Order: sequence, then C-alpha cells, then structure tokens
Amino acid sequence: MRPEVAAPDSTAVRTALWRALHVAVDPPPHVFADELGLRLADPGEDWRHRGDMDPATAGRYRAGMVARARFVEDLVTERAARGAGQYVILGAGLDTFAQRRPEIASRLRVFEVDQPGPQAWKRARLAELGLGVPDWLHFVPVDFETASWWERLTAAGFTPDEPAVVASTGVSMYLTKEANAATLHRIAGFAPGSTLAMTFMLPDEWLDEGERARHRATASRAKAAGTPFLSSFSPAEMLAMAREAGFRDVVHVPGAELDERYFAGRADGLRIVRGEEFLVATTGTTVGAAARGTPAASS
Repeated sequence: MRPEVAAPDSTAVRTALWRALHVAVDPPPHVFADELGLRLADPGEDWRHRGDMDPATAGRYRAGMVARARFVEDLVTERAARGAGQYVILGAGLDTFAQRRPEIASRLRVFEVDQPGPQAWKRARLAELGLGVPDWLHFVPVDFETASWWERLTAAGFTPDEPAVVASTGVSMYLTKEANAATLHRIAGFAPGSTLAMTFMLPDEWLDEGERARHRATASRAKAAGTPFLSSFSPAEMLAMAREAGFRDVVHVPGAELDERYFAGRADGLRIVRGEEFLVATTGTTVGAAARGTPAASS
C-alpha cells in the first residue's frame, strides 16, 4: 500500500483531474489531452462527482489548467527544435510530459523537481501502471525547506552550460517575493539560450469583481489546506524583477492571449479565469527573439 503521507497534494491531483475532465466533457478540438494524469492519481470511479469537478462551476479553472499546460508544451517543442536539450519542471506534481510526448522528450533530458514523498509515490505509480521511468526522465527529490533545488538538480545530471527550458507553473504564489527573486536570479544564470516559463498571480486590484471573488475563494481554500498564497505581482513588477535578476529578454503573456490562442471560436464558450499570467524570460537573444514574437505579448 502506498503511504498516505507521501501522496501528492490536493492541488496536483486536482490539476490532473481537470486535464482529464477537459477530454471527458468538453467537445473537440481539445486544447490539451492528458488522461494519464488521471490514471496516476487513481481517484476512484466516482471522481467526476467531486465538488471541484462540476463541469459548470469549474469550467473556467479547467480551461486555465489546460491552457497553461498547452502553452508550456508548445514552448518546449519550439525551444527543443532551436537547440535546447534540457527541460526542468519545478514543482512537477503529476506532470506526464515524459510519458505522453516521447517523440519530444526522448530528445531532451527531462528533470522533474518535487518534494521527496510525492515523487516517490509517483515513481511507484508509474511502476504499478507498467510505465516505468524512461531513460530521458530524471527525478530530483528536494525538500525545499531544507535543501537547495539547484544543488540537487546538478547532482542529477543537469548541465549548467547547455541551454534549457524551465517551467514553473502554479508555484510562484506559494513563495515569498524574496524566494521568487532568488529563483529568478538562479535561472537567469543558466546557459545563453535558456528559457523560463513561469506563471504569477495578479493582485486583486487587477481583477474585475467576479474574478476577484473567484480568486479570494481559491485563496481561502489554499489557506485552509495549509498552503496559503504568499505573493502576487503586477505585470510590470514581474518584468522588472526578471530584468533585475539578469534575464536578457522578458515577456508578459496575459491570460487574454491564451484565451485568444486556444479558445477563440469555440461554440461551448470555454474561457479561462483571469488572474494567473505568464512570464517568459530568456537568457540570450537567439531564443529570446522568438519569445518577443508571441502574439499579443508585451515586454
């Protein structure tokens, strides 16, 4: 039996289930197709009856999860074609890129950075499902309160002088501004041509009344679960922080851009909740020039 204390947290499970729900209840074309995360989570046959899985009330959150996952994988695909050979996922949770996209992942070294307990749980589930751990996947267990993720990453085989893509989605709001600044500074020191895709939460005053109410409800649930939101940033503040950390090119990709890119013209009206936006920052000009070409992005 898998030890309960090592199971992934509720946020990781909910993200995996929302991805699967998108395939189950939303008509094609699907923005992002991931049913493997559901198999990993193993939530039981009645998972679609959970309160947070109601298709009507959770639709905008579900859309946000699949949009950000699609955006990151589109970026990884593009950067891999341009020569990036490493992909680092901070706070990987139940991410399934290494299993779902072998045609891309096999050309990369994929590093999943996460807490030791949930990562051991995930490794066990992969074995139970007969999937195992492919050669290109490297688990990097880190207790973020006591150890340096950077030291563990290099020990796992990460090569600092080769370009990499780093994804950090749904993480920054749980860190202090100082911790976010330190993370940005570390990644800005990666090899030229490296790219960071990082989500950040907008302050309340940037949201309309409905979005503000949804954000506060989400923050309340996070606090009750023992994982309170600790930081939010305006786009200008996030761009300035990335520049100060040493990135050469920084781009803000707003939620409206993801809506236009992935949901325009859908008859079902599926749209994302505004509040979580993307920073795309690069350490050199070759890959960074492509980032500036992102439609509707501002730098």
